[in-house]
Amino acid sequence: MQDRHIRALAQLKKGTVIPANPLCLDKNRRFNPEGQRLLSRYYLESGSGGLAVGVHTTQFEIRLPQYNLLEPVLRSAAEEMDRFEGETGNVVVRVGGVCGPKDQAFREVELCRKLGYDAVLLSPGGLAELSEEDLLRRTEAVAECLPVIGFYLQDAVGGRRLSYDYWHALAEIPGVAAIKCASFNRYTTVDVMRAVAFSSRWQDIALYTGNDDNIVVDLLTPYRFQVSGEERELRFVGGLLGHWSVWTRKAVELFHRIRELDGKETVPAELLTLAAQITDANAALFDAANRFKGCIAGLHEILRRQGLMEGIWCLDPEESLSPGQMEEIDRVCAMYPHLLDDDFIRSHLAQWKQM
Repeated sequence: MQDRHIRALAQLKKGTVIPANPLCLDKNRRFNPEGQRLLSRYYLESGSGGLAVGVHTTQFEIRLPQYNLLEPVLRSAAEEMDRFEGETGNVVVRVGGVCGPKDQAFREVELCRKLGYDAVLLSPGGLAELSEEDLLRRTEAVAECLPVIGFYLQDAVGGRRLSYDYWHALAEIPGVAAIKCASFNRYTTVDVMRAVAFSSRWQDIALYTGNDDNIVVDLLTPYRFQVSGEERELRFVGGLLGHWSVWTRKAVELFHRIRELDGKETVPAELLTLAAQITDANAALFDAANRFKGCIAGLHEILRRQGLMEGIWCLDPEESLSPGQMEEIDRVCAMYPHLLDDDFIRSHLAQWKQM
């Protein structure tokens, strides 16, 4: 097991595709274990190198006492990753979402460790009362249990602006294995890259884009900084993305296409066009027009259309598609059919359901 964990962390550092798993419910808004396992199978069979579970896309409400779904959902995904690894010999990076103040975070990371997860995505959401120093101490405490993926969460879904000094200090924490930047902001994204570049651990931190509005350009861009007379180049080595919870097969193909360009000084203009198309599609799925109110339901709608979910239900009955969002989803699906992996799912869905 220790060897598997070491291999998983090596894969995390190298870079891979990590979808953020949605939560599968039935029509009564109760947890649907079979549906949840089906989603995990889809991501794994699509070629994902990891799964992120218990994160924003999985709905933070799974932690509420009236639902108490954190452990069942984490366990369901872990069991599917066990199955997949046993059948293929491949290693899947297991990322568990961890939230809340230090005591809650520590309970959740202990649960992730018990279930065999390799790292935790440590959310700063809902902790406005904590200073940056408090957040750093919380990270240190969690990192004593499992490697941490630092998380720049955009303010529209509960995050806040964090300083360059914060990210520099975070990068110096030995237990921080990676950072996911999901600030949806060019200025703050550069803050993170520069902070890591100027840290002593700049070669140890794996950088993952969570900027669903700028996926392709993030993955294509080399960030270069002069540090004490030497040039240090950093890249986003992978993505940990809610957007990649749909059309995942196409996302994996695109990721490998981009990785083939590593070391080249030019990129095809076609990829920049594709970048804009994916951003346009993301605006519809994530409901950018309404400050991301319908972002989870938008992803569910794609999965429903593909037969991977029975409906778009969320734990909160008030959480659904925004007015006009369905029409926007229709538009981008019709406009960008090359982004969809419907044919791949159609040809494998019956088999996945029988596993």
